[in-house]
Amino acid sequence: MLLGRGRSFRLDALKIIACQKPEVQILGSEFIPKDGPCVITFNHYHRPGFQAWWLALAIATSVEQDLHWIVTNELTYPKKWYGFIGRSLSRRVLERLAKIYAFTSMPPMPPRQQDTEARALAVRQVLAHIKHTEKPMMGMAPEGCDNPDGIVCMPAPGAGRFGLLLASNGLRFIPVGAFEEDGRFCLRYGPSYDLQVPTGLAASEKDTLAARIIMQNIANLLPSYLRGEFEDPLAKDPKILGQ
Repeated sequence: MLLGRGRSFRLDALKIIACQKPEVQILGSEFIPKDGPCVITFNHYHRPGFQAWWLALAIATSVEQDLHWIVTNELTYPKKWYGFIGRSLSRRVLERLAKIYAFTSMPPMPPRQQDTEARALAVRQVLAHIKHTEKPMMGMAPEGCDNPDGIVCMPAPGAGRFGLLLASNGLRFIPVGAFEEDGRFCLRYGPSYDLQVPTGLAASEKDTLAARIIMQNIANLLPSYLRGEFEDPLAKDPKILGQ
């Protein structure tokens, strides 16, 4: 951290996860990608005492090569009296981590007007990574924020549009559901799919539908009490899921 030297996030994650008892339970291991181009998408599961960074650590250890992670560059602490201090400190720490592990950091969700230029720059960095990397493998949590009771929800506007941009650059989507069951932290991988929406829709409709497809694929891998608005079994139609 002090010297800013590059490190492998996967190797560090392996050391950290090895200390966790009981061990992380991996379900659907037959769907874990061996290589890219692909993007692993997962729900932003959390609860008091269980922070979202465990999701990235566990997923990093389940894949055989380093992923390129798309992460936030700021923790927002909504409605907290220490929000201003927390945001400032988190920016410094997260920017340093992004440098050490070669992450792409984006402004927090939901989008803020003052972040437009920084968000556009981050998108260009992602596209440059895809262009200059053979079989790129990426990881991201589309919701981008902690949700009440860890229940999955729709991402902020723009997440679907970003997903379609990744898809248009040849990346297939790998859904992962993260949850706890019987005192164990679990990851359930699902089958990959191509993210597609009808061409005749308006831009905002494409954004919403793409985000819903991404989150529905993730929600289908979760226990029913975490699926929220994605519990509807009719939504599992492969046509809706983009498969």
